[in-house]
Amino acid sequence: MNQLLFFAGLKEAAGTENVNMDLAGLTVEEVKKKVFEVYPSEQLQTSMVAVNEEFAGQEHKIEEGDTIAFLPPVSGG
Repeated sequence: MNQLLFFAGLKEAAGTENVNMDLAGLTVEEVKKKVFEVYPSEQLQTSMVAVNEEFAGQEHKIEEGDTIAFLPPVSGG
């Protein structure tokens, strides 16, 4: 089982702060697609993803027990 965390505006987009899902074996890209099926928000599709508190690329493979955080894109100036 994996814990998903939603931060900032993504919490409102998903309607929850966290949820548990079985995502082991999927890539980050596949996780985003699966989460979009449950929480159809464009914000979630464009969000950054961290796995176990480290930013992860689209091909990163999720393992049992990983914590997956969805963070809104950040802009600087």
